[in-house]
Amino acid sequence: MNSTARSLQTLLQGVTGSRLGTQAGARLGMLGTLLKTLGAPVFIVMVLAMMVLPLPPFALDLLFTFNIAMALMVMMVAANMVRPLDFASFPTVLLVTTLLRLSLNVASTRVVLLEGHKGAAAAGKVIESFGHFLVGGNFAVGLIVFAILVVINFIVVTKGAERIAEVGARFTLDAMPGKQMAIDADLNAGLIDEKTAKRRRIEVGEEAEFFGSMDGASKFVRGDAIAGMLILVINIVGGFIIGVVSHGLSAGDAADRYVLLAVGDALVAQIPGLLISVAAAMVVSRVGKEQNIGSQIGSQVFGSSKALGVTAGIVGTLGLIPGMPHLVFGLIAVAIGTLAWWIKRRDAQAKAAPPAPPPDAQLANAEASWDDLLPVDTLGLEVGYRLIALVDKTRQGDLLSRIKGVRKKFAQEVGFLPPAVHIRDNLELKPSAYRVLLRGAVVGEGEAYPGMLLAINPGGATVKLPGTVTIDPAFGLPATWIEERQRDLAQMNGFTVVDCATVVATHLSHLMQVNAARLLGRTETQQLVEHVTKQAPKLIEDVIPKMVGIATVQKVLQLLLEEGVHIRDMRSIVECIAEFAATVTDPAELARRIRVHLAPAIVQQIYGPTKELDVIALEPELERMVTQALTSPHGAALDPGVADTLTREAANTARKQEDLGQPACLLVPDVIRVPMARLLKRAAPRLKVLGHSEIPETHSIRIGSIIGGTA
Repeated sequence: MNSTARSLQTLLQGVTGSRLGTQAGARLGMLGTLLKTLGAPVFIVMVLAMMVLPLPPFALDLLFTFNIAMALMVMMVAANMVRPLDFASFPTVLLVTTLLRLSLNVASTRVVLLEGHKGAAAAGKVIESFGHFLVGGNFAVGLIVFAILVVINFIVVTKGAERIAEVGARFTLDAMPGKQMAIDADLNAGLIDEKTAKRRRIEVGEEAEFFGSMDGASKFVRGDAIAGMLILVINIVGGFIIGVVSHGLSAGDAADRYVLLAVGDALVAQIPGLLISVAAAMVVSRVGKEQNIGSQIGSQVFGSSKALGVTAGIVGTLGLIPGMPHLVFGLIAVAIGTLAWWIKRRDAQAKAAPPAPPPDAQLANAEASWDDLLPVDTLGLEVGYRLIALVDKTRQGDLLSRIKGVRKKFAQEVGFLPPAVHIRDNLELKPSAYRVLLRGAVVGEGEAYPGMLLAINPGGATVKLPGTVTIDPAFGLPATWIEERQRDLAQMNGFTVVDCATVVATHLSHLMQVNAARLLGRTETQQLVEHVTKQAPKLIEDVIPKMVGIATVQKVLQLLLEEGVHIRDMRSIVECIAEFAATVTDPAELARRIRVHLAPAIVQQIYGPTKELDVIALEPELERMVTQALTSPHGAALDPGVADTLTREAANTARKQEDLGQPACLLVPDVIRVPMARLLKRAAPRLKVLGHSEIPETHSIRIGSIIGGTA
């Protein structure tokens, strides 16, 4: 019993301890978040407070030392950055460090003017050390050193960095649209996914903002250098007057004390300012995004044995001139020559080493793996070398943007997002040829000629245009490739004139419409269901996959797409599936019932808003014979001769109907609608087949043509 009690007590202590630890961790996390949130504003307020509140000499020493350390740290980060965005906070850091230096200047000026008569240590040990150690206690030397530092900082470093930042900001902003279009091109070509494209767009925008901020932030450095000179002059003049008038010092003593303190104060502020200026110049002047500055200099300046060897020879020759310091020149020449010899030996060893086997040889010698199995693109476009310019943005090619528009239009009309079109060149094709592949199989091909226009005869043009006679690859209409100067002539004579990129994009769009059922794979179906779930989550949850599986939904949608029925109204389709899924499991029967449910939309897709439908019908006796043959209990057995005559007359009738400007639509009994649609699809692909139950009650029909008889 006692052991049980002790175990329970130990368990309770552990639980209590873990809770306390969790609470402590939560408090620390909240404290860290609070510090991150309030750290920057509090620091800025403290920096500005230094301009107003008096600081003791020891505090000034700490802050001056911190200022120097901060400047060194900023320069080290700038030297080791690879990309500009690796130090995206640099413009803000530049502002903060500038404010810190100016605040310290104000605080130290107050101490120098108030306590300078007491001696060099009145403003702290740091200022005293800079005034005595760096310039030997001679204020004249200090003034000259300070002036030189100002010239270096203001005239050389800051002026150059400001100009580079200005030009860099302008060039970055000018290049921003091109970079955005290159990202869109990579996305349309399938080289990157949407997530990567979004990240790269953000990077382009942030890079433009960074260089724009650097253009403005460089003014901080310039203003800081000017302020340093003015503060020095104010300290010298003010200290001299205060020393002579208020403290009764002689002119020499006042100059010796106040001027030395002012120079020390100026040097303490100017050296960190110079470091920050150099850091700013390093940030805006670097080129490339693969190496940091140290690696670039090491490989590019000290990487050539020939350049180092020539340099060593020239330095050694100068050392032989009478009167020159032979030892110094000789040491430098030997050092550079030794480095040149070592680099040359290293390069020779690298060349003498056996070459690495080419990738093909490595793959040939390696064991086969699943990585050798390359996926087949769902939808691909291969182009000859003359058509590469159509997909090259730098050469004003706009085919990628056209394809992007084709995919968007397909999604809006048909009802699902098609796969990305993967574009690649194929040297085996004719220079001006292209072909469209669906899951690796060619579904369409044609030729297009960059720089020329395709004049398509829609049926009413009779003039023969000078050019290359051809056939429109999308719809099979007679056409002619013409030159740009003949555009007006072709348009005046009733031709439809399109450019080369439009020909390819229109052909691709047509093939996507025809093969929509094959484009709807399992992945696209799942994405479509997930998209509809956002609009009607409860409906999808109740139907898919509880009542029907995703495979059945895919098959039903493919059957609808095979006959040109758009699936934009997915909510109605799912509602119809939910209504019949309990009693019907055959996808074909589900598709038939969905067609009846979508009858108004199907009829509008074919005829538009008209309420009187001009249809094609079968001659009654022919309809009876076809119905008996296709619905026989022993299986469909339509006589081949009858089938051939039927398909031929259906194709001719459909063509005549279209010539009259009417849609080609055959109306048949429901029981034979599906087999009739399959029978006539190859001979008359543009002929739509409707069943009697698919005619809405709000519409009336008029038989315009009869197959097997006369209207």
